[in-house]
Amino acid sequence: MLELPGQMTAMGFDAPGTPDVLRPETLALPRPGPGQVLVKVAYAGVNRPDVIQRQGSYPPPPGASPIPGLEISGQVVAAGDGVTQPLMGQNVCALVSGGGYAQYCLAQAGHCLPVPEGLPLDQAAALPETLFTVWHNVFERGWACEGETILVHGGTSGIGSMAIMLGKLFGLTVIVTCGGADKCKAAQAIGADHAIDYKASDFVEEVKAITGGKGVNLVLDMVAGDYVARNLQCLADDGRHVTIAVQGGTKAQINMAQVMSRRLTLTGSTLRPRTAAFKALLAQEIHQTVWPLVEAGKLRPVMDKAFALVQAAAAHARMEAGDHIGKIVLKME
Repeated sequence: MLELPGQMTAMGFDAPGTPDVLRPETLALPRPGPGQVLVKVAYAGVNRPDVIQRQGSYPPPPGASPIPGLEISGQVVAAGDGVTQPLMGQNVCALVSGGGYAQYCLAQAGHCLPVPEGLPLDQAAALPETLFTVWHNVFERGWACEGETILVHGGTSGIGSMAIMLGKLFGLTVIVTCGGADKCKAAQAIGADHAIDYKASDFVEEVKAITGGKGVNLVLDMVAGDYVARNLQCLADDGRHVTIAVQGGTKAQINMAQVMSRRLTLTGSTLRPRTAAFKALLAQEIHQTVWPLVEAGKLRPVMDKAFALVQAAAAHARMEAGDHIGKIVLKME
């Protein structure tokens, strides 16, 4: 049995605000309950929901840690009752519902994936949140099929870069929007077939030109607001529109006659409040369908920058500035 400390350092905040409200605090080491493991964290991913939580608009679900952080990598150092998988001592990455910005973090055993040989722990920490989100929304909710075309907004974000890579691995044509020529170039280097600078041109007209007027089969939307009506103009008949964030506002005005006559499907989801059982099933499906590509080295996250845990405020500032390409992570000491 490993000798574990009684306390740990975590990054929390007293009240919502700008990045500098994040500050280190000393907390008691959490104890794993039934079905849980305790992970000594090596790296934690930084994601847009962490920023929104810090701003006060995305409270943790009941029972979740108030500490930000939705994905981690590290070594399993303790296990609760009912954990049947032989995880002790293994390096894993995990989707968590909070608590990632800390030296130790609880995870559901069923939400852990083994870190294969050749996958660095910083990259392992950068996979779960975007991989679970994109897989569920593009392939399960959006029914993406080989040979189809998808439009992804925010092509160089963590979600956007994962959507490009998964889309290409599973036979999709991927069109992305980005803010600026440099980001368009970066998105194409990641693998996008087409990148549209939304600051320089109308993405609706560009999509029509790229698809020869047919439109795309699927839109992965992180903007919502007034983008929704424009996204629907980009869809082919029987197209699917999947919303995973509302950065442009929660309300949209759309023509429902168009939805009916063109048989469009509008859906969306948030992953964090879903049940542990749902996430465990999602983890199983990802382990079967996507993890072999990770093990083979064919899927790797696009990495932006690593910050020390105590520099979480700087990591959030970088994300909010929008200059990052790919994933930002925090490194534990």
